[in-house]
Amino acid sequence: TKAPVLAVSGGQQSDAEFRQALIRVGLAVAASCAFGCGVWAVKGRTSALEFFAGYLVEQSLSVDNIFVFVLLFDYFKVPLALQPKALQWGIIGAVVMRAIMIVFGVAAIKHFRPVILVFAGILMASAVKLFFENEAEEDLSENAVMRIAKSLCPSVDYFDGSNFFTMVNGVRRATPLLLCVVCIELSDFVFAVDSIPAVLSISKDQLIVLSSNIFAIMALRSLYTLVARAVNDLPYLRPAVALILGFVGTKMALEYFHVEISTGLSLSVVAALLSGGIGLSLISQKRARAKALQTA
Repeated sequence: TKAPVLAVSGGQQSDAEFRQALIRVGLAVAASCAFGCGVWAVKGRTSALEFFAGYLVEQSLSVDNIFVFVLLFDYFKVPLALQPKALQWGIIGAVVMRAIMIVFGVAAIKHFRPVILVFAGILMASAVKLFFENEAEEDLSENAVMRIAKSLCPSVDYFDGSNFFTMVNGVRRATPLLLCVVCIELSDFVFAVDSIPAVLSISKDQLIVLSSNIFAIMALRSLYTLVARAVNDLPYLRPAVALILGFVGTKMALEYFHVEISTGLSLSVVAALLSGGIGLSLISQKRARAKALQTA
Protein backbone atom coordinates (compact mmCIF):
# COMPACT_ATOMS: atom_id res chain seq x y z
CA THR A 1 0.00 0.00 0.00
CA LYS A 2 1.36 3.37 -0.95
CA ALA A 3 1.74 6.13 1.59
CA PRO A 4 -0.68 9.06 1.26
CA VAL A 5 0.63 11.74 -1.04
CA LEU A 6 1.15 15.33 -0.03
CA ALA A 7 -1.97 16.65 -1.70
CA VAL A 8 -4.84 16.81 0.78
CA SER A 9 -7.96 18.87 1.20
CA GLY A 10 -6.11 22.13 0.67
CA GLY A 11 -5.06 21.32 -2.91
CA GLN A 12 -2.00 20.20 -4.82
CA GLN A 13 1.51 21.34 -4.07
CA SER A 14 2.71 23.49 -6.99
CA ASP A 15 6.01 23.17 -8.82
CA ALA A 16 6.88 26.71 -7.68
CA GLU A 17 6.45 25.71 -4.03
CA PHE A 18 8.56 22.62 -4.69
CA ARG A 19 11.36 24.76 -6.17
CA GLN A 20 11.17 27.18 -3.23
CA ALA A 21 11.47 24.24 -0.83
CA LEU A 22 14.48 22.99 -2.79
CA ILE A 23 16.14 26.41 -2.42
CA ARG A 24 15.36 26.50 1.33
CA VAL A 25 16.82 23.03 1.82
CA GLY A 26 19.95 24.15 -0.06
CA LEU A 27 20.27 27.19 2.21
CA ALA A 28 19.73 25.04 5.33
CA VAL A 29 22.44 22.60 4.21
CA ALA A 30 24.77 25.51 3.40
CA ALA A 31 24.18 26.97 6.88
CA SER A 32 24.94 23.57 8.44
CA CYS A 33 28.16 23.27 6.42
CA ALA A 34 29.17 26.79 7.45
CA PHE A 35 28.55 25.96 11.11
CA GLY A 36 30.55 22.74 10.74
CA CYS A 37 33.45 24.70 9.25
CA GLY A 38 33.20 27.09 12.19
CA VAL A 39 33.38 24.14 14.59
CA TRP A 40 36.49 22.94 12.71
CA ALA A 41 38.11 26.37 13.12
CA VAL A 42 37.26 26.69 16.82
CA LYS A 43 37.23 23.12 18.20
CA GLY A 44 39.26 21.20 15.63
CA ARG A 45 38.85 18.49 12.99
CA THR A 46 37.47 15.75 15.26
CA SER A 47 34.64 17.91 16.61
CA ALA A 48 33.75 19.05 13.09
CA LEU A 49 33.57 15.46 11.82
CA GLU A 50 31.41 14.57 14.83
CA PHE A 51 29.05 17.43 13.93
CA PHE A 52 28.78 16.37 10.28
CA ALA A 53 28.29 12.70 11.21
CA GLY A 54 25.63 13.59 13.80
CA TYR A 55 23.89 15.91 11.34
CA LEU A 56 23.84 13.22 8.64
CA VAL A 57 22.48 10.62 11.07
CA GLU A 58 19.72 13.02 12.17
CA GLN A 59 18.78 13.85 8.58
CA SER A 60 18.64 10.14 7.77
CA LEU A 61 16.34 9.41 10.70
CA SER A 62 14.11 12.37 9.81
CA VAL A 63 12.76 10.30 6.89
CA ASP A 64 10.49 8.46 9.33
CA ASN A 65 9.39 11.77 10.90
CA ILE A 66 8.38 12.98 7.45
CA PHE A 67 6.48 9.78 6.69
CA VAL A 68 4.47 10.28 9.91
CA PHE A 69 3.84 13.97 9.03
CA VAL A 70 2.32 12.82 5.72
CA LEU A 71 0.08 10.31 7.53
CA LEU A 72 -1.03 12.88 10.14
CA PHE A 73 -1.83 15.62 7.62
CA ASP A 74 -3.79 13.10 5.56
CA TYR A 75 -5.64 11.74 8.61
CA PHE A 76 -6.66 15.18 9.92
CA LYS A 77 -7.26 16.52 6.37
CA VAL A 78 -5.09 19.55 7.18
CA PRO A 79 -5.34 22.05 4.28
CA LEU A 80 -2.07 22.61 2.45
CA ALA A 81 -2.07 26.29 3.48
CA LEU A 82 -2.11 25.33 7.19
CA GLN A 83 0.57 22.63 7.04
CA PRO A 84 3.52 25.09 7.38
CA LYS A 85 2.02 26.46 10.64
CA ALA A 86 1.62 22.95 12.05
CA LEU A 87 5.20 22.09 11.05
CA GLN A 88 6.57 25.33 12.51
CA TRP A 89 5.04 24.76 15.94
CA GLY A 90 5.95 21.10 15.82
CA ILE A 91 9.58 21.98 15.10
CA ILE A 92 9.75 24.60 17.88
CA GLY A 93 8.47 22.05 20.37
CA ALA A 94 10.89 19.42 19.06
CA VAL A 95 13.90 21.73 19.55
CA VAL A 96 12.96 22.46 23.18
CA MET A 97 12.16 18.83 24.00
CA ARG A 98 15.33 17.45 22.39
CA ALA A 99 17.51 20.02 24.14
CA ILE A 100 16.21 18.77 27.50
CA MET A 101 16.64 15.11 26.49
CA ILE A 102 20.20 15.71 25.24
CA VAL A 103 21.29 17.36 28.51
CA PHE A 104 19.91 14.42 30.52
CA GLY A 105 21.27 11.86 28.02
CA VAL A 106 24.83 13.20 28.15
CA ALA A 107 24.68 13.43 31.97
CA ALA A 108 23.38 9.84 32.20
CA ILE A 109 26.26 8.49 30.11
CA LYS A 110 28.85 10.44 32.11
CA HIS A 111 27.55 9.34 35.52
CA PHE A 112 26.20 5.85 34.72
CA ARG A 113 28.18 4.25 31.92
CA PRO A 114 26.02 1.08 31.54
CA VAL A 115 23.28 3.31 30.10
CA ILE A 116 25.34 3.12 26.88
CA LEU A 117 24.22 -0.51 26.53
CA VAL A 118 20.59 0.53 27.08
CA PHE A 119 20.86 3.12 24.29
CA ALA A 120 22.59 0.57 22.03
CA GLY A 121 19.79 -1.94 22.65
CA ILE A 122 17.13 0.66 21.79
CA LEU A 123 18.90 1.47 18.51
CA MET A 124 19.33 -2.16 17.48
CA ALA A 125 15.72 -3.03 18.32
CA SER A 126 14.54 -0.02 16.32
CA ALA A 127 16.74 -1.06 13.40
CA VAL A 128 15.22 -4.55 13.30
CA LYS A 129 11.68 -3.18 13.61
CA LEU A 130 12.19 -0.61 10.84
CA PHE A 131 13.86 -3.12 8.51
CA PHE A 132 11.16 -5.78 8.80
CA GLU A 133 8.03 -3.78 9.56
CA ASN A 134 5.10 -3.89 7.18
CA GLU A 135 4.79 -0.61 5.27
CA ALA A 136 1.04 -0.98 4.90
CA GLU A 137 -0.91 2.13 5.80
CA GLU A 138 -1.55 2.31 9.55
CA ASP A 139 -4.97 2.86 11.09
CA LEU A 140 -4.14 6.01 13.03
CA SER A 141 -7.43 5.95 14.93
CA GLU A 142 -6.07 2.95 16.89
CA ASN A 143 -2.60 4.46 17.37
CA ALA A 144 -1.53 5.09 20.99
CA VAL A 145 -0.20 8.58 20.13
CA MET A 146 -3.57 9.49 18.61
CA ARG A 147 -5.51 8.23 21.64
CA ILE A 148 -3.28 10.22 24.03
CA ALA A 149 -3.62 13.39 21.93
CA LYS A 150 -7.41 13.12 21.83
CA SER A 151 -7.59 12.54 25.59
CA LEU A 152 -5.40 15.61 26.23
CA CYS A 153 -7.32 17.90 23.86
CA PRO A 154 -11.13 17.67 23.68
CA SER A 155 -11.73 18.77 20.10
CA VAL A 156 -14.18 19.49 17.31
CA ASP A 157 -13.99 17.86 13.89
CA TYR A 158 -13.77 21.06 11.80
CA PHE A 159 -11.20 23.81 11.20
CA ASP A 160 -11.67 27.43 12.29
CA GLY A 161 -9.28 29.17 9.91
CA SER A 162 -5.74 28.90 11.26
CA ASN A 163 -6.88 28.91 14.89
CA PHE A 164 -5.84 26.21 17.32
CA PHE A 165 -9.05 26.70 19.35
CA THR A 166 -12.68 27.50 18.62
CA MET A 167 -15.65 28.32 20.85
CA VAL A 168 -18.57 25.88 21.04
CA ASN A 169 -21.50 27.04 23.21
CA GLY A 170 -19.14 29.20 25.25
CA VAL A 171 -16.64 26.35 25.74
CA ARG A 172 -13.18 26.42 24.17
CA ARG A 173 -12.42 23.35 22.06
CA ALA A 174 -9.30 22.35 20.15
CA THR A 175 -9.46 22.29 16.36
CA PRO A 176 -7.97 19.42 14.30
CA LEU A 177 -4.98 21.73 13.65
CA LEU A 178 -4.00 21.72 17.35
CA LEU A 179 -4.65 17.99 17.59
CA CYS A 180 -2.31 17.45 14.63
CA VAL A 181 0.44 19.57 16.27
CA VAL A 182 0.10 17.60 19.53
CA CYS A 183 0.43 14.35 17.57
CA ILE A 184 3.53 15.71 15.81
CA GLU A 185 5.08 16.54 19.20
CA LEU A 186 4.25 13.14 20.69
CA SER A 187 5.55 11.36 17.58
CA ASP A 188 8.78 13.35 17.69
CA PHE A 189 9.27 12.31 21.31
CA VAL A 190 9.03 8.67 20.19
CA PHE A 191 11.53 9.30 17.37
CA ALA A 192 13.87 11.20 19.70
CA VAL A 193 14.23 8.04 21.78
CA ASP A 194 16.04 6.61 18.72
CA SER A 195 17.74 9.66 17.25
CA ILE A 196 19.36 11.12 20.38
CA PRO A 197 21.13 7.88 21.38
CA ALA A 198 22.20 7.59 17.73
CA VAL A 199 23.96 10.96 17.86
CA LEU A 200 25.33 10.23 21.34
CA SER A 201 27.07 7.23 19.77
CA ILE A 202 28.95 9.75 17.60
CA SER A 203 29.75 12.42 20.21
CA LYS A 204 29.33 13.11 23.93
CA ASP A 205 29.88 16.86 23.47
CA GLN A 206 26.58 18.59 24.34
CA LEU A 207 27.25 21.42 21.87
CA ILE A 208 27.88 18.99 19.00
CA VAL A 209 24.89 16.78 19.80
CA LEU A 210 22.51 19.72 20.30
CA SER A 211 23.68 21.71 17.27
CA SER A 212 23.51 18.71 14.91
CA ASN A 213 19.96 18.02 16.15
CA ILE A 214 18.86 21.64 15.79
CA PHE A 215 20.29 22.08 12.28
CA ALA A 216 18.67 18.81 11.15
CA ILE A 217 15.30 19.74 12.69
CA MET A 218 15.37 23.25 11.21
CA ALA A 219 15.71 21.70 7.73
CA LEU A 220 12.74 19.40 8.36
CA ARG A 221 10.08 21.92 7.29
CA SER A 222 11.54 22.34 3.80
CA LEU A 223 12.75 18.75 3.58
CA TYR A 224 9.18 17.60 4.25
CA THR A 225 8.01 19.30 1.05
CA LEU A 226 10.63 17.43 -0.98
CA VAL A 227 10.63 13.99 0.62
CA ALA A 228 6.85 13.72 1.10
CA ARG A 229 6.46 14.25 -2.63
CA ALA A 230 8.95 11.45 -3.39
CA VAL A 231 8.22 9.08 -0.50
CA ASN A 232 6.68 6.46 -2.81
CA ASP A 233 9.67 6.58 -5.19
CA LEU A 234 12.37 5.73 -2.62
CA PRO A 235 11.60 2.14 -1.51
CA TYR A 236 15.17 1.43 -0.37
CA LEU A 237 15.53 4.55 1.78
CA ARG A 238 13.87 3.15 4.92
CA PRO A 239 15.94 -0.08 4.85
CA ALA A 240 19.03 2.13 4.52
CA VAL A 241 17.93 4.12 7.57
CA ALA A 242 17.42 0.83 9.44
CA LEU A 243 21.00 -0.20 8.59
CA ILE A 244 22.25 3.19 9.83
CA LEU A 245 20.44 2.62 13.13
CA GLY A 246 21.97 -0.84 13.36
CA PHE A 247 25.45 0.53 12.67
CA VAL A 248 25.30 3.30 15.29
CA GLY A 249 23.79 0.86 17.81
CA THR A 250 26.66 -1.56 17.21
CA LYS A 251 29.16 1.31 17.47
CA MET A 252 27.69 2.32 20.81
CA ALA A 253 27.81 -1.25 22.17
CA LEU A 254 31.44 -1.66 21.09
CA GLU A 255 32.28 1.66 22.74
CA TYR A 256 31.11 0.27 26.08
CA PHE A 257 33.73 -2.46 25.70
CA HIS A 258 36.37 0.16 24.77
CA VAL A 259 36.41 -0.71 21.05
CA GLU A 260 36.44 2.62 19.23
CA ILE A 261 35.21 3.23 15.67
CA SER A 262 36.64 6.50 14.38
CA THR A 263 34.36 9.44 13.62
CA GLY A 264 35.70 9.58 10.06
CA LEU A 265 34.76 5.95 9.46
CA SER A 266 31.33 6.50 11.03
CA LEU A 267 30.70 9.47 8.75
CA SER A 268 31.75 7.42 5.71
CA VAL A 269 29.51 4.47 6.61
CA VAL A 270 26.45 6.65 7.25
CA ALA A 271 27.00 8.60 4.02
CA ALA A 272 27.50 5.38 2.02
CA LEU A 273 24.34 3.74 3.41
CA LEU A 274 22.21 6.85 2.86
CA SER A 275 23.45 7.47 -0.69
CA GLY A 276 23.19 3.74 -1.42
CA GLY A 277 19.53 3.65 -0.38
CA ILE A 278 18.72 6.67 -2.55
CA GLY A 279 20.81 5.35 -5.46
CA LEU A 280 19.20 1.88 -5.42
CA SER A 281 15.76 3.50 -5.29
CA LEU A 282 16.51 5.67 -8.32
CA ILE A 283 17.94 2.70 -10.26
CA SER A 284 14.88 0.60 -9.38
CA GLN A 285 12.57 3.42 -10.47
CA LYS A 286 14.45 3.82 -13.77
CA ARG A 287 14.25 0.08 -14.50
CA ALA A 288 10.53 0.03 -13.68
CA ARG A 289 9.91 2.89 -16.13
CA ALA A 290 11.96 1.16 -18.83
CA LYS A 291 10.04 -2.09 -18.29
CA ALA A 292 6.73 -0.22 -18.46
CA LEU A 293 7.75 1.35 -21.79
CA GLN A 294 8.73 -2.05 -23.20
CA THR A 295 5.40 -3.63 -22.26
CA ALA A 296 3.36 -0.62 -23.45
